[in-house]
Amino acid sequence: MKVILLKEVKGLGKEEAVVEVNDGYARNFLLKNGLAMEATAAALNTVKTRRQAEQARAGRELAAAKALAASIDGKEFTLRMKCGEGGRLYGAVTAMDVAGMLERAGFKVDKRAIGIADPVRHTGTFEAALRLHTDVHATIRVKVEAEA
Repeated sequence: MKVILLKEVKGLGKEEAVVEVNDGYARNFLLKNGLAMEATAAALNTVKTRRQAEQARAGRELAAAKALAASIDGKEFTLRMKCGEGGRLYGAVTAMDVAGMLERAGFKVDKRAIGIADPVRHTGTFEAALRLHTDVHATIRVKVEAEA
């Protein structure tokens, strides 16, 4: 019997793979536990459509990340923070601070995608790495200034 795997099954195949298995194994284990569905023409068409939609979505996400990287890479942004004597900050610059600054500048970047090498505790300029997609990275410079 031909079945389409709904989840990865060890020793059989990955998700959405079409495999040939014994009838008893398919009926008594795979279908019963929701690990597979029978490979009918309609089911195969559904899997094909789902794959195409997922590929199109991934392509759009990659294109959006590349466009964002092209517009943001190498730019310098100014972040105003409260500080004490000698330019020492009351705390440190966090990824959340940088994400908020980028959002105010018109760039939507998730705070988990922002990497700051060392804690920034003084005014000055530092670099932040942005991981916009698995294949797309950008670097920005952040100038930390004292709040007036």
